[in-house]
Order: sequence, then structure tokens, then C-alpha cells
Amino acid sequence: MNPADLQHRHIPAVIIGAGQAGLSAAHELLRRGTRRDDMVVLDANDGPGGAWRHRWDSLTLGRAHGIADLPDLPMDRPDPDVPASRLVTDYYGAYEDEFDLDVARPAAAHRVEPTTTDPASPLRITLADGTTFTADIVLNATGTWDNPYIPYVPGIDTFRGRQLHTKNYVRKEDFAGLRTLVVGGGLSAVQFLLELAPVTETIWATRRPPNFTRREFDAGWGLSVEKAVRERTHAGQAPASVVRTTGIPQWPAYLDGVREGTLVSRGIFDRITPDGVVFGVPVSTEAGGLGLSRSEDLQVPDSWDPLPAGTALDVDVIFWNTGFRAALRHLAPMRLRERDGGILMQDEVTPARDRRVLLVGYGSTASTVGATRAGRLAGRVAAQQLTQLV
Repeated sequence: MNPADLQHRHIPAVIIGAGQAGLSAAHELLRRGTRRDDMVVLDANDGPGGAWRHRWDSLTLGRAHGIADLPDLPMDRPDPDVPASRLVTDYYGAYEDEFDLDVARPAAAHRVEPTTTDPASPLRITLADGTTFTADIVLNATGTWDNPYIPYVPGIDTFRGRQLHTKNYVRKEDFAGLRTLVVGGGLSAVQFLLELAPVTETIWATRRPPNFTRREFDAGWGLSVEKAVRERTHAGQAPASVVRTTGIPQWPAYLDGVREGTLVSRGIFDRITPDGVVFGVPVSTEAGGLGLSRSEDLQVPDSWDPLPAGTALDVDVIFWNTGFRAALRHLAPMRLRERDGGILMQDEVTPARDRRVLLVGYGSTASTVGATRAGRLAGRVAAQQLTQLV
């Protein structure tokens, strides 16, 4: 669909986002009897694939990264040699075709707001190009990819080298011959350190000791992670960083990286200079794991060797692997957040402050498995609400 065709229309159910969560929600709405003319999926991208279409070519679907099947159309066994971006783009595109989903693209949501003070009134949606239309219910499935997080560090604007975030990574060859500071304690940082080590000198910076865990990354692990995150979101707290909840698995390749000195954190810097960084005092000497990765002991002691406070280090690149935050700026007029910045949830998809907006793939359902489940739940809740409006 051409986004311009939405101008001044009223569409009962609008799904924002065409990734795992959004497509699952669209499928569930159709399965529960919603007419195709009564719903639309908005996608900010030019084509299918969601955030996966932007991932770097070296990222494949394997042991560390995978994708859950969408409802009623399993994905063929992925080829580990083909970039995940290509595989998922083809899969999502086939899914849209199989179920004849009406996807408007490129259609980036700029603002969602009430049309009146009546809590049952329709919502007005404004796209980035100025197109406006209304909906009875919005299923928000925008994920996190469009909201990369880089913490403020004094001097960050003075650095003369290159700075980039995980989102901007393309290929390891871009780092050849440079000295690269990799910042962040999650799996992305771990994997990039190992990938970049053959072509660049790497230094690892984390606020706490690396959160290695002895827990196996199995099906039970995924459910336990969701449970730990759910406890926070249902209490209105902002979701914690992924690595504090999941931990880093003690896989042989990662432990080899520790022994070789690649996966050894040197602590954290508290100031950036034009040519590098100055290290400070670590936030904690404990990994601070949450949920299933909580431990009183440092699981891999050799992975933690912080530099003395005041140590200055020249670097050519600062590579921020500091995660993402939920991409919800367009929902600010809905005032869903509590005073501390979190969103109190009635269940996994329904904010306590306004049931006209459903958050699909937020908090505990941010994983691909969780997003599929949340899509089904949101589709069911939305279908019920639409029935009540008839």
C-alpha cells in the first residue's frame, strides 16, 4: 500500500512495525476475523525484513543468533553461510505474501495521540511525511533497532577519531590497522571483539566485570530470561540491559578469547579526550547479574583486569556496543510512562495507562520467541476490543 492512500482515513486497527511482533499480531487479527480493510501494517523500511534487513553481512543464523518461526509458516532450515539479513528479508516477505498482509511502506510513525480527552476516542496517527489518519487501537511493534543507546561521557564531542554504534557496523575490514575500543558487556561486544581481533588492536571496556554464566542457553533459559524481565516491566520499571539478565555463556570460543587476552575487560573510562579516553573507577567489582544470571562470584576471573583510574589510552575508534532502548518516542503524547520512566503493564502487552495502545515485543517479549507470543496475545486483545466497539 502507498502510505499516501491512508490520508484522512479511519482504520480500526493499525500495527506499527513489520518485524516478528508486527507480523504475528497481523496474522492473529486476521485469524480472529478482522477484515483486511479494517487493519494495516506500517513499516518504516522500503521492504520486508524489519530490523534484520539492516544487520551486517557477517551475522548469520546459528548458535548465538536465531529467529523464531512466524505463526503457520515455519522458516526453512537456515543456511549458516548466508547473511541473516537476506534470509529474514526473504522469509518475512514470503509471509506477507502468503497471508496477503496489507503493509504500507515506507511509512514511519511520527506521532500517536488522542483525538479528544475521552479515553475511548480514536487515536490520531501522523507519519513522518505528514500523512494523518485515525485508528481505534494501535498495536505498537517498533522494537529497539531505531533507538540505539550511547551514554553521555564528558568529552564525547571532542573525540577526533571515529565513533560508531552496533547499528552502524558493516564489516571488519573497516577497522584494519586501527586501535579499537569496544564498549559494552553484552554478546554483541563479545562477538565483535573476536571478529575484529585479527585485523585491529582491540581494548574491551565494561562498567562491571563481564557477566559470564554457567547456565546453559537452552529453551528453559529463554523462558527464565523473560520471567526476570517481566518482573521489572510489570512493576513499571524500565527493562534492564540484556546482558545483566542473560549473562555470557561459557562457550569454548569465548573462554579461548579470555585466555588469549581478547575478552578481558580493562574497566571503564569516565572521560573522552580528542585522541582517546581516560579510565576511571569501575561502577562495581561484581557483575551484577539479574534473574538467572545472578551469582555471588565472578565466574571467569581472568576476564576482569581493570586499568588503574587515571590511565590515559589513545584509540582510533570508539565502538559503542551499549545496546538499544525501546523505540517509543512517537508514543510520547499517550503519556504511558510512570514517573521513573518505566511503563506499568497490566499484562505482557497492555499498558496500565491506556488500553488503546498495545506494546508488542516490549520488555520481556523483546526476543523473537517472545515477540511471536506477544503478537498473538496483542492480536487477541485487539480483536476483543474491536468487537466491543461494533
